[in-house]
Amino acid sequence: MFKQALVLTTALLIVSGCTATQHSHAPSISNADLSSTLQTSQAQIITAFNDQCSQQSNDITELSTELRKLKTQVSEAMAQSQKLAVAPVAVPAPRPVFVPSQCPESLVGEKFLLGEAESVYMDEVKTTFATRIDTGAESSSLDARNIVLFERNGEEWVRYDVMTNGPEKAGNTFESKVERFVRIKQDAASDDDRRPVIHAHLRIGQYSAETDLNLTDRSHLDYPLLLGRKFMKDIAIVDVGQIYIHGKDKNQVTTLIK
Repeated sequence: MFKQALVLTTALLIVSGCTATQHSHAPSISNADLSSTLQTSQAQIITAFNDQCSQQSNDITELSTELRKLKTQVSEAMAQSQKLAVAPVAVPAPRPVFVPSQCPESLVGEKFLLGEAESVYMDEVKTTFATRIDTGAESSSLDARNIVLFERNGEEWVRYDVMTNGPEKAGNTFESKVERFVRIKQDAASDDDRRPVIHAHLRIGQYSAETDLNLTDRSHLDYPLLLGRKFMKDIAIVDVGQIYIHGKDKNQVTTLIK
């Protein structure tokens, strides 16, 4: 607008001069008119200049505001960056690990250790027996008397007495399903001994296991229960130089008469 007013004033002066030169017969412009025109142009020029300055001032104010906002954003970003840089990384608390005061001496690798004799609890008859751990025998056997086979619901069962009260007292009668039969040859001169086999759940110290037991009269032997190699396979090893590694039950049943 300032430029437009300046151009308008200049053009007015040129036109006035040209008019005075070409038309000498026209009336001349008085000093009062010229002064009024100049004052008007000057006022327009000043107004345009003030408007221009005002607009520039507004633009500068807006730029200053944007600059302050930008500086604020930069400051916040730098502060956040510093926080991220120095913020400690959260480390998960270590989980407590239980370490036993002493590993059980009866455990060897993945197998447990047995002595030549152990106290063994049999769940089926609820009794603990003095037991021979015999690596020379293949199968396991339980001292049983008065063995009688019978049928129940189309399956073969066996009824038998076990001396659960000791060798000097009458035994208790139990019944079990027959899993199969085995033939045991005692010596070359004798015939094969056909025995029924039952399934039993045993516990030796803190260890539990399952095995098959054949039923036979062991009254002439030192131990009412014998565990052979099939029982020990993959779960136990035997140290024949030790007995009762897992503790001796004072109430265990034995075939020996004291």
